[in-house]
Amino acid sequence: MQIIERTRYLNTLRVLKDKNLIKVATGVRRCGKSTLMTQFQNLLRKENSKVSILAINMDMPEFRFLAEKNWKEIYDYIIKHLKKNAINYVFIDEVQNVPEFEKLLEGLYVHPNIDLYVTGSNAFLLSSELSTLLTGRAYEINVLPFSFAEYLAFTDKTTNPDRAFAEYVVTGGFPEAVRLSADGNHFANEYLQMVFKNIFDNDISKRYTIYGEQSYQEVVNFLIDSIGSSVSAGNIAKVLTANKKKIDNKTVSKYIGSLVEAYLFYKVNRYDIRGKQHLATQEKYYLVDLGFRNALLGKELVSDAGHLLENIIYLELKRRNNQVWIGKTNNLEVDFVVRNNEGFTQYIQVSQTVQYTTTLERELAPFNNIADHHEKILITMDYDTGTYNGIKKINALNWLMLSI
Repeated sequence: MQIIERTRYLNTLRVLKDKNLIKVATGVRRCGKSTLMTQFQNLLRKENSKVSILAINMDMPEFRFLAEKNWKEIYDYIIKHLKKNAINYVFIDEVQNVPEFEKLLEGLYVHPNIDLYVTGSNAFLLSSELSTLLTGRAYEINVLPFSFAEYLAFTDKTTNPDRAFAEYVVTGGFPEAVRLSADGNHFANEYLQMVFKNIFDNDISKRYTIYGEQSYQEVVNFLIDSIGSSVSAGNIAKVLTANKKKIDNKTVSKYIGSLVEAYLFYKVNRYDIRGKQHLATQEKYYLVDLGFRNALLGKELVSDAGHLLENIIYLELKRRNNQVWIGKTNNLEVDFVVRNNEGFTQYIQVSQTVQYTTTLERELAPFNNIADHHEKILITMDYDTGTYNGIKKINALNWLMLSI
């Protein structure tokens, strides 16, 4: 397997280099944030062999002594090791593990000779307290596991994309899980179970009071099993209680919030297309990586193929820096309302196949309810493409492989 550059993220870092901003790479643990920063450091060295780089990862033996220090001691250590009369590129891995890390970031940010880059695995990094402190000073780069295009480049399985995609749906895109899957899926599954436990132990249970790990896991399983469906804390509590696993709405809501904060799930709100307003109910949650689904639930794929494809399309839309909502038009649903950085809007429907006339009519119906002229796209796994009254039908794999 090859080592691949995370091109999209690296291009963003290139643009932000030397800008008066803290570059914050966020994302679920083990998705490749540290590797991304290492790749960027290598690019800096290629551009200037004498560049001053100070990279601190407190999991590495040479920096483990800093893990016991307070923020001021870490600040003093960094300042002591700066080159004078030069720009110093300072990288801090998993900065949320530093007590009062916001004070550390603020102190380093105002230093004239520092260009600051940090990674974090918890949305607390950009929570209300910190975002107020660093308003206008931080730029978030949300890093996800490998896209399908990156998976192909990493595994070199380009000769049969359909087979590779079937494997990608099972294994997911965590780099180490992909490596291990070459020796058998059970290795990848055991690794992902370990990653999930690590996230629970370090990013969730340390910040939240979890009344019962079993009930927490039930909520996780429910959300994984409900990909592509609207859910609410009330519905989850009702279903679990009916199955003799009593839990209240408030607890479910707190658990869901912790899962989103740890980047295990992404919450997508609804948007009323006709009324041009955001809606506060019937949101959906998409899993950060489908490998967790197989590792934690061991579910068969066939019956949920359409929803799993929808999850993958959502993550790719996020990778391409789009704003994404679930669309509502009258009583019908558009899978995704998408707005890119230039302000252009697209409507996207996702279906495993529309070979049956009834399925095609069902997927086109929401589009026919939309009066505006924004682009409308139907993404399926079907090989045939074409248009239906201006609605483009495209193949999912071709769309996913557009770029990395």
